[in-house]
Amino acid sequence: MDKKIISVVVPCYNESEALPYFFEALDKVISSMQEFDFEAIYIDDGSKDETLNILRERAAKDCKTRYVSFSRNFGKEAGMLAGLKESKGDFVCIMDADLQDPPALLPQMMRILTDKKCDSVATRRGNRKGEPVVRSFFAKCFYKLINRISKIEMVPGARDYRLMTRRMVDSVLSLTEYNRFSKGIFSWVGFKTEWLCYENVKRVAGKTKWSFWGLFKYSLECIVAFSTAPLALSSLCGFLMFFLSVIGAIAIIIRKLVDTASSINGWSSLICVILFVGGLQLLCVGILGQYLSKTYMETKNRPQYIIAETEKDNPNEEIK
Repeated sequence: MDKKIISVVVPCYNESEALPYFFEALDKVISSMQEFDFEAIYIDDGSKDETLNILRERAAKDCKTRYVSFSRNFGKEAGMLAGLKESKGDFVCIMDADLQDPPALLPQMMRILTDKKCDSVATRRGNRKGEPVVRSFFAKCFYKLINRISKIEMVPGARDYRLMTRRMVDSVLSLTEYNRFSKGIFSWVGFKTEWLCYENVKRVAGKTKWSFWGLFKYSLECIVAFSTAPLALSSLCGFLMFFLSVIGAIAIIIRKLVDTASSINGWSSLICVILFVGGLQLLCVGILGQYLSKTYMETKNRPQYIIAETEKDNPNEEIK
């Protein structure tokens, strides 16, 4: 009987310092799970360090290693999508190369997948120990917000690290949108998911590629992709401002009729009102622009990534 295959998808961007440690950790897991065959698919997301050369050498020495190198940096979402498309396994696991997603959890995840008869085992951090306080605060706020305004459930502390069956992977790949937020997509496609909680692990080497601004833009991607609440909010604000302006006009007319000697003044307050209304209008236009820009990118139908090289093109590849 043929062994079932586990595909391990590893997005990489400037991970030359962390990759040797990751190879060692993954090899230990592979040797402990002899009942499965493995393939490791590394996605080089336009790295500017020695990541690609390290992957070339690894692929030349190890027949279980495959890699895809992008023509430039397209982002982690594109990397995960490419890995899922390239995977051939009965099960697919996505994990980061910095060991913040411990490969040692993979046997436990497989046992849960088998025992619970589910289609996905996802991981979440039990705490945010070691993370900047400001980032933790805004992360908590984001999860509270998205769970209120969206019909999908976002589990706080959720990682991209998860093990999925082939049918769930195929369902994820059936969603062809350009603007992707994988955590939301995993939730949207459904299927039974079990959650595995673990303690936060520090990066083994190198520096994080996520800045506060990058995470903020990423959160906006999620909100726009999975909720139309901002549009409803802008409409509500417009209605309230119109209602308040009518009330104000009526109050001014009544005041003038009651006290004909009074004069209507208060230029400073008027300027404040104009600035407030103008700012509110710009906010609503900005919200509308976000949705319009996403629609514009979808209609362009551009590919999410462009492949420059794979292990099949490796000029240094040895006979395996």
